[in-house]
Amino acid sequence: MNSDFIKIIATNKKAWHNYTIESEYEAGIILAGTEVKSIRKGGVSFQDAYAEIKNGEIFLRQLHISPYKFAYYSNHEAMRTRKLLFHRYEIKKLLAKIKERGYTLVPLKIYFRKDKIKVLIGLCRGKKLYDK
Repeated sequence: MNSDFIKIIATNKKAWHNYTIESEYEAGIILAGTEVKSIRKGGVSFQDAYAEIKNGEIFLRQLHISPYKFAYYSNHEAMRTRKLLFHRYEIKKLLAKIKERGYTLVPLKIYFRKDKIKVLIGLCRGKKLYDK
């Protein structure tokens, strides 16, 4: 059995259409328990999701994770900001690229790798209308 088992949960198909992806980075994500259960059921949407660097940390914004229907009082907020886990050297490299005009960080996939939820973040440049 493969020890590096990957199960893709969701893919951001719009990102491949709207952006030119220059490089990809794998990141961990900090989630609540009900968010993990909802992601396992496939209740995640990438529409308008993006990542931003603030105070030397990278945060994922506008990622919609549906509320878990069996949670009682401790359910999560669907559109909250979530922290991504990167190495310090990766953050510095991304920060230098983001300062250039036209670059942005966009989530491309959410998947399980060895029972951990990972996010594939792309360093992207927007396409012109005639490139699409």
